[in-house]
Amino acid sequence: MTDSNKSNPLVLGICLILGLSSLGYLLGDAAIRFKEYERKVTVKGLSEREFKADIVIWPIQFSTASNDLGKMYQSIDDSTNMITEFLVSAGINASSISYSSPAINDKSAQQYGNDSRAEFRYTASQNVTVYSKNIDAIRDVMGRMSELGKQGIVFTAGDYQSQTEYIFTRLNEVKPDMIEEATRKAREVAEKFASDSKSTLGKIRSASQGQFSINARDKNNPHIKKVRVVSTVSYYLSD
Repeated sequence: MTDSNKSNPLVLGICLILGLSSLGYLLGDAAIRFKEYERKVTVKGLSEREFKADIVIWPIQFSTASNDLGKMYQSIDDSTNMITEFLVSAGINASSISYSSPAINDKSAQQYGNDSRAEFRYTASQNVTVYSKNIDAIRDVMGRMSELGKQGIVFTAGDYQSQTEYIFTRLNEVKPDMIEEATRKAREVAEKFASDSKSTLGKIRSASQGQFSINARDKNNPHIKKVRVVSTVSYYLSD
């Protein structure tokens, strides 16, 4: 065998060893880099703002009682007309006012053998409901309802049907700015974490937007709504 033929396998072996070594180095370096990219930090960003409600639904519930059914219905009509006139005179559009059917209760039909007799056989309740976008005007009128009470109208409250409801309808308008703010605050927290850990903040790995919540600011100001959203963002970290 010639020297040339003997050297060919040796050269091939050396090349193979060098190739495998290079491949191993590259794979190792890639694994290290991949591992570095797997380092992450997950943070939350909050955006919270206050807005005035857009719509108010105000049920005005009153009650009356009588032993004469016809007189009781007349009393319901009289009270309803008085309330309507009062609201219109306060600047509330008549088209914003609606009326429910009166709920009549015959107490004599519910005694079930009880010998005690109620003072009035018939009682009734009626709802006059105001649906308006003029929150300030409605709240002003609410504070003056005692004027009607002095005229003999008995207002009732406490049940679900008589609770005033304030609605905020502009959520889609404020969403983009609030999401941007929540994401920005999340990045600020992530940057602080990266700085404290002597790392470099990388790109966003994943992000999720929490649900928007709308609640009254407090029980005394239900017409002021607190809108809140929390965004969760994961960032890559590197040395």
